[in-house]
Amino acid sequence: MARYTGPKTKIARKFGEAIYGPDKYLSRRNFPPGQHGNSRRRKTSEYGVQLREKQKAKYTYGLLERQFRNLFNKAERSKGITGEVLLQLLECRLDNVVFRLGLAKTRPAARQLVSHRHITVDGNVVNIPSYSVKPGQVVAVREKSKSLEVIADSLAGFNHSKYPWMEWDDASKTGKILHIPDRADIPENIKEHLIVELYSK
Repeated sequence: MARYTGPKTKIARKFGEAIYGPDKYLSRRNFPPGQHGNSRRRKTSEYGVQLREKQKAKYTYGLLERQFRNLFNKAERSKGITGEVLLQLLECRLDNVVFRLGLAKTRPAARQLVSHRHITVDGNVVNIPSYSVKPGQVVAVREKSKSLEVIADSLAGFNHSKYPWMEWDDASKTGKILHIPDRADIPENIKEHLIVELYSK
């Protein structure tokens, strides 16, 4: 299973954002990594700006190039605005849904929960992080996994109302996808039109 396993703080500093969650080092070194990271930098080209935005989206959602390109192609074939559809497809990945439901504190942790067979969709165990969750489907914690401390710690004090496109039942540890999220419901700081421009060249 391909995934990025390199230094996360270095990537966060590259984009100047805590894309992997709270990062205590980012506030101390809020400049790009490398020997010349803290010096004046040349103006980035238009291509460079577009490439940077694509890389930010890839690292944020934990995808490698081929996976991301395939998802973009799917978005391009779909009805609607390509950039928005791309973000919606990323948001509906099972690992991201588990993260949004508060079952894990980070997307890599959510991916691990899925891979280790702790998550079910409509009552069936699904261990594929890229599985696309459809509206109406119920995502739940497997019965024998409900006592996991890592899940309890993540859910403690989590505000489920900030994502209006899904609902959560704390008693049964189940979440339901109500509808595909609108762009306004997706909090990620990603300029999706730049990604579309990059792939359209």
